[in-house]
Amino acid sequence: MLEIELKVRISSLDPIRQQLLRLNAHFCGRIHEHDVYYNAPHRDFGVTDEAIRVRYTNDHAVVTYKGAKIKTSGLKAREELNTAVESGEIFEQVLERLGFWKTAEVNKWRENYKLGNMAISLDSVDELGTFAEIEIMAENDDSDATAQIEKISKEMGIQGEPILASYLELLLSKRSAVQF
Repeated sequence: MLEIELKVRISSLDPIRQQLLRLNAHFCGRIHEHDVYYNAPHRDFGVTDEAIRVRYTNDHAVVTYKGAKIKTSGLKAREELNTAVESGEIFEQVLERLGFWKTAEVNKWRENYKLGNMAISLDSVDELGTFAEIEIMAENDDSDATAQIEKISKEMGIQGEPILASYLELLLSKRSAVQF
């Protein structure tokens, strides 16, 4: 599957939340996501633009592989493969035994909404701020999905430059900038 996504930094979640309610979006809940990212011993994911992540939410863990980003009409798209694991901690031990090492951890509170075939998230990310994401899962580089995302973002008043970097990349960039 291909994840096609618009991510924009926003100053406040409230106006977007109000627009979601006005559009009768289905509120799917608010959760804490703790993401642990790893790098590989056989290739540098920072160079190949890939990611392997163990995500902890409430009572379960999901392992995600993200392929290199593909630009589509100014939005971000990438292959995404997800699988639930019985124990995230044991999976992390397996990665470490195989020579993978922990790159960083990202913590966020996420409000999830569903509007038609779109998943909309309002995120508060530790060290980074607040963001709105609109995402559609598609079989391929779907220009219809891009058009849908652009239309609903305008309708909801989500303005600003699309952010193509992941939260991991934003966090690592911020931390490296602080070190100098």
